[in-house]
Amino acid sequence: MSSIEIAPEDLPEVAPVNHGRTTAAWVTNIGLVIGALIAAFGFVFPVWPLVWVGAGVCAVALIVGGVLRALGHGQPLA
Repeated sequence: MSSIEIAPEDLPEVAPVNHGRTTAAWVTNIGLVIGALIAAFGFVFPVWPLVWVGAGVCAVALIVGGVLRALGHGQPLA
């Protein structure tokens, strides 16, 4: 057992209870999964334009997720 005591006013704020289950998180995650699958098919069947399309889908998913978070559909910043 630790002998260090932390005063209640020195504790960090309570984290949000949504655990990242937000619209921005879901859209970003689904977009990245779809993009990764497209790129994976491009690697398995050597179709290099398909790999780049998959990478583009991933990039768009990240941008859309960032925009949704900026619009208030994501977890608030601490």
